[in-house]
Amino acid sequence: MKPLLLISLLVTLTACKSTESQISDIAQQQAQEHQIAAQINVSCQTDGEVAQNLFDCDSAAAGTIPVTHPEEDVLVPIPQVEESSAPLVEEQEVVLTDVWQRIRTQLYFDVPDNRRVNVQKNWYLKHPSYMKRVANRARPFLFLIVEEIEASEMPLELALLPIVESAFDPFAYSHGRAAGMWQFIPGTGKRFGMKQTWWYDGRRDVIASTEGAIKYLQYLLKMFDGDWLHALAAYNSGEGRVARAIKKNKKAGKNTDFWSLDLPKETRAYVPKLLALTDILRNADKHGFDWPKIDNVAVTQAVDIGSQIDLALAADMAGLSIKELHALNPGYNRWATDPNGPHRLLLPIDRVDSFNLALQETDNDQRLNWVRHQVKSGDSLLKLAKKYHTTVDVIQQVNEMRGNVIRAGDHLIVPVALKSLEQYSLSQEQRLAATQSKNRKGYKLTHKVKSGDTMWDLSRKFKVNVRKLAKWNGMAPTDMLRPGKELVVWVDQLSEEQRKNAVMRSLTYTVRSGDSLSRIANRFKVKVADLKRWNQLSKKYLQPGQKIKVFVDVTRT
Repeated sequence: MKPLLLISLLVTLTACKSTESQISDIAQQQAQEHQIAAQINVSCQTDGEVAQNLFDCDSAAAGTIPVTHPEEDVLVPIPQVEESSAPLVEEQEVVLTDVWQRIRTQLYFDVPDNRRVNVQKNWYLKHPSYMKRVANRARPFLFLIVEEIEASEMPLELALLPIVESAFDPFAYSHGRAAGMWQFIPGTGKRFGMKQTWWYDGRRDVIASTEGAIKYLQYLLKMFDGDWLHALAAYNSGEGRVARAIKKNKKAGKNTDFWSLDLPKETRAYVPKLLALTDILRNADKHGFDWPKIDNVAVTQAVDIGSQIDLALAADMAGLSIKELHALNPGYNRWATDPNGPHRLLLPIDRVDSFNLALQETDNDQRLNWVRHQVKSGDSLLKLAKKYHTTVDVIQQVNEMRGNVIRAGDHLIVPVALKSLEQYSLSQEQRLAATQSKNRKGYKLTHKVKSGDTMWDLSRKFKVNVRKLAKWNGMAPTDMLRPGKELVVWVDQLSEEQRKNAVMRSLTYTVRSGDSLSRIANRFKVKVADLKRWNQLSKKYLQPGQKIKVFVDVTRT
């Protein structure tokens, strides 16, 4: 275990700073989180839409703010594996064709037979469809994660932790601004090597976040003298909170094991969830639980691309759609990779050779699309960066500028997206736009955030469920609101003042298979005659893929 001790020491030396402010921030949120969890729990009993997600409701009952899954699952075309290609585990002289089997043979934790574990175990056993969804999300990544954990000499139970954290969803988002498969808040993510810029968020990068999670857990294990349950509890609620609970019990002469500590309800359920999954995997035959098989071979591979590249071009090189490529590389926020790295893409392993060949045949200056912009009066670097969806520093680097001064008549070279921004549907902006534009019941309001606004206060002002308000805007209920940010609010009825403020907004709708004018009109609460007039439609029938304009009422507050 010498390598583990060395890594733990290095992590301890590099990661001991700036925890007090994070602990303080978490403490300030506790009262608000308790109120929000209570409201979610009530909505599970009364709201059919929320109650459809049983896991969210059970989490709320346990005191947990549910994780938000803003994206529908994307099925990435990973190669099918023949049985004979699975690796041989020499120590056991058994061919492990299923990565879950590989994990099962190396389980380390003892699982107690107690109520807290059994409650979680019963939930998983009663919801096998949940595990099927998890397995679909995990399929492109699980082998890589297991390889990293084994190389770090850590218990293989940790490969089950993303089930508890995010249901293996790299786009998952929850309270405290926790993001990604391993659910890191910004501060902790930075502490453990996850770069976060306008272009890129390492908390959603499967490789970077897995490496960071292992480092963080090694640090916590060292901090709590090798007690894995304490380390896991701290991973969920913060090392300071667990350390204080241990100190409190010591002072009172009580046991200091995990089961005896006074911890938040979320953490009290968190560790039992992992132990429950461990027991179900270890005793799958006994429980009659069918773990969906995932091949025990690499199906994806990281490729060094060397420099920034447009995701649309990279997807074409790999023979993937932009959405499929982005689903494998969720750390990229925009239409291209980060100009300053990381310079890598995760690809289906059977596409790597053809991708590398296409990459070699493409000059670096052809990896991005460029425009030559003539500076006009009133232009600034910030204004141009917003216009072309890039950053000031990129424009400066490309044009070898040392300052921010530009003059009317000058020409600047600016990188721009190869495709229309709507084509990059998993970029940060498009995910938010899709979430906010989704049609729902009632009337749509647009509220510009003012200083002092909170999700909780706005939910009471508009008489809406706080979890729904967060969901409509791709946020978590406890997120801080930035003044100037526009929020979407859906209400059942409009006040007279709101009706006076109503404005018309033009939307472009893409016709889907099975759509009709009456169905579209009903969806947007407009008249068929108006749809025909706005689009000069003479034919009754629509074609899938056809673009039509829709004008809807939007009320600003």
